[in-house]
Amino acid sequence: MESPDVRYTQSGDAAIAYYVLGEGPRDLVFAPFMLSAVFAFELLPVFRDFCDRLSSFSRLILFDRRGLGASDRPRVRPTLEAHMEDARAVLDAVGSEQAVLFGAGHGGQMCALFAATYPERTSALVLYATRERAPGTDEEYRAELRRVHREFGTREFFERNNYEGYPSLAHDEDFRRAMRAAVRASASPSASVDFLRTYFETDVSDVLPLIRVPTLVLYRPDAGSRAPGPTSAPIAEVEARRLANVIPDARLVPVPGIDVSPFVGADVTNEVERFLDSPHAAVLPDRVLATVLFTDLVASTEHAASVGDRAWRVVLEEHHRAVRRELASCGGIEIDSAGDGFFCRFDGPARAVVCAQRIVDGARELELDVRAGVHTGECEVVGPKIAGIAVATGARISTLAQPGEVLVSRTVRDLVAGSGIEFVDRGEHALKGVPGEWQLFAVEDLGASF
Repeated sequence: MESPDVRYTQSGDAAIAYYVLGEGPRDLVFAPFMLSAVFAFELLPVFRDFCDRLSSFSRLILFDRRGLGASDRPRVRPTLEAHMEDARAVLDAVGSEQAVLFGAGHGGQMCALFAATYPERTSALVLYATRERAPGTDEEYRAELRRVHREFGTREFFERNNYEGYPSLAHDEDFRRAMRAAVRASASPSASVDFLRTYFETDVSDVLPLIRVPTLVLYRPDAGSRAPGPTSAPIAEVEARRLANVIPDARLVPVPGIDVSPFVGADVTNEVERFLDSPHAAVLPDRVLATVLFTDLVASTEHAASVGDRAWRVVLEEHHRAVRRELASCGGIEIDSAGDGFFCRFDGPARAVVCAQRIVDGARELELDVRAGVHTGECEVVGPKIAGIAVATGARISTLAQPGEVLVSRTVRDLVAGSGIEFVDRGEHALKGVPGEWQLFAVEDLGASF
């Protein structure tokens, strides 16, 4: 298969590179772990063969997430949310209204988040070697990041990568040479560390049960069994079974082979084709993953009494204009406003947190105090509005925030990994009318990127 022209589309502040291959009856997006799909297709024959098989039964869409390969590498660490928006921008660019999402590793996490957030644009979901969260301790993460930064691009680095990911090809010199070129083109040492840090910090546990589209979970029970050192095969099987158990009606299929990578052999692509050709019940996207933001002016009655009704109306109108400017800037949607508070919806939590903090800071310039609460969860779509327990949860969180504080749920904290936003643990709280105890966090610092 000849390489098509690389196209670009804009996703926020980043130019995203993509390919379109084949003319099959369905659109299929493939997102690998930490590899440039564009350069891997150009340089790595095993990946090109993999794409050839996928494009035989689909219109295959490949793209480089921001920070990787031919796409822009912004100075800000990319988040899972930003990568999801990169995928949406590419789908818009190629005129795809609905697509199959197929992800491996971190790419699977991104696809899962997309499927839960945009079910109307996801016809099916395929996850390969995907985990809720990366295994290991914080110290192990830090040690791995130091190792990657120190060894990236060296012979030692590639030997380890080949024996762990591609043991059946580890002694193939042509493959080794092509893999070195593809990996070096995919990322720099610092970009690799940034990407891995986001992967290590991200937790999609709360997202997976909210997926409502047909889902296939693939894993190789024998993957890594011939690599030196402890095998990762048992962990891979446990993780795959966990995903299949928490995603409603997911189908779990083991695939033969000793390679961790999905590219080697035709077994993975055969299972994907078989799954997509099988009948699936239609899914009505009446429930979606969404982030809610609630804001409230503190002591507004006292303010009104101190300055008088007319002056208070002027201040309140200025505050409302400022809130709506921030919503427009951050991609939020105003669902409702009552008196001096706002109820807003976002497709991603990082933008909601940034918007909330800007609203709080803007109110301070008007000598007002705003408290805000942010939560991400499953919402029922009711016409132009949303409802459900996630909405009630967000509203209750906002009432616990201190004046001038943005308070968020643990789900929000887990999903904004890589954003540079720092939080302070505020402990567990009971939320009136909401079951269970909820761990809450206050926004401490938005980081230099904001």
